[in-house]
Amino acid sequence: MPADRTIDVNDPGDIVTARQAGRDLAAEVGFSITDVTMIATAISEVARNITSYAGKGQIRLLVGMRDHRAALVVEAADDGPGIADVDKAMEDGYSSGAGLGLGLPGAQRLMDRLEVQSAPGQGTRVEMWKWIPVDA
Repeated sequence: MPADRTIDVNDPGDIVTARQAGRDLAAEVGFSITDVTMIATAISEVARNITSYAGKGQIRLLVGMRDHRAALVVEAADDGPGIADVDKAMEDGYSSGAGLGLGLPGAQRLMDRLEVQSAPGQGTRVEMWKWIPVDA
């Protein structure tokens, strides 16, 4: 089983680092090039949210079991201002800042599952995963 990878996300350059680490892990465990690209894009979206709203945080990449299946798991965490209304933040077009409001809903469409835990003043934790192909 591949080793976990943790990337500190402190500035926009770290988005590229996180994206590449996701690409590498996804390819290593047998995802198609299309899925590798979708995973990397989803990582970019949550990493960009960290730099835009919290300033700094971490992304952890791992292979683990989710709902009794092997999955590539992305955990994004920050200690930023948090999200006042997670349901609203999951709607296309909603943005609490200057963004387009595509980050979380876009990442959700690219992955098999995305969960958000957040509250004002308590930071944000996003976990998303994509099932590893059975033939990988």
